[in-house]
Amino acid sequence: MSKEIEAIQDPGLPAHKLRQTDVDPKAADRAERQVAILFGLSALSTVLFIYSYLFISTDTFVFIPLMGEQNAHQLFLGLGLALALLFIGLGAVHWAKTLMPDHEVIAQRHEFRSPDSDREEFVKTAKEGAAAAGLGRRSLIKRSLGLSLGLVGLSPILLLGDLGPLPGDDLKKTGWKAGSRLVTDPGDRPIRPEDLEVGAVAQTLPELAPGKDHRSLNDIAKDAVLLIRLRPEDFNLDDERLSWTYQGIIAFSKICSHMGCAVALYEQSTKHLLCPCHQSTFDVTRAAKVIFGPAARPLPQLAITVDEEGYLVAQAPFNEPVGPSFWGRSA
Repeated sequence: MSKEIEAIQDPGLPAHKLRQTDVDPKAADRAERQVAILFGLSALSTVLFIYSYLFISTDTFVFIPLMGEQNAHQLFLGLGLALALLFIGLGAVHWAKTLMPDHEVIAQRHEFRSPDSDREEFVKTAKEGAAAAGLGRRSLIKRSLGLSLGLVGLSPILLLGDLGPLPGDDLKKTGWKAGSRLVTDPGDRPIRPEDLEVGAVAQTLPELAPGKDHRSLNDIAKDAVLLIRLRPEDFNLDDERLSWTYQGIIAFSKICSHMGCAVALYEQSTKHLLCPCHQSTFDVTRAAKVIFGPAARPLPQLAITVDEEGYLVAQAPFNEPVGPSFWGRSA
């Protein structure tokens, strides 16, 4: 019974088993050659990668069983790089398991608690330092230090205020309202219908309210609108949406309804707007309906008309929030 207890308390380590390569020089040489072959295969795979990049045309295709016709340029680029990394890994693992040192190292456990003498010495040193600093007899310094450290410790809590307040309905509102003139961005120049030719695109903002001399970044981000002029017969809109246009000019929010990027690309031949971030594509002729990409809804349309002086103005604010989905607005 005592022997069993002793075995449980200190089982020890099994006898170290030498590898074949540790005792047989031929086995070691053979393992060395195997590692060299694996590294050599890696080098050849890299050559395949370089050759594919430099000499195989992107228009070359090969037929692969079970895979069908594949682009040879892309196929051999991928295979070359993948095999190069694979053979390096296999060679390194084989090298480590057969030829690298295989010595067992034992580190004896020790008590983590410092000896009593060291602990007593630390306390003594701390007391001596405090006494030398005069904290014991200079109560004013001690109290003022405690006050300053306490307030400093509370200051990060104040930074939590940057997490709020909640935006409320601020994200649902823009600077557009009935009668807001459309002005160029940049330039702040009011726009007449005759300023835009068929196929033309202009980025606009609402005219600054009286008394304001600048716009906030938040306003610029939310208020940006694209004006696009088509032939009236190009539209495929219902009567309400058509009434929001003026002489073939239609206005949409520039902020993508997917992730809020700027929809900045217009293809005149197809009459499509494209978001460059994730390739959401919107058909201008159908009120910016999504025809490709991850966007879940069309771009909000701004109803426009002209005022007494013939300048383009908004008929009303946007009929829905601009930009990507957020709380309070379903996807």
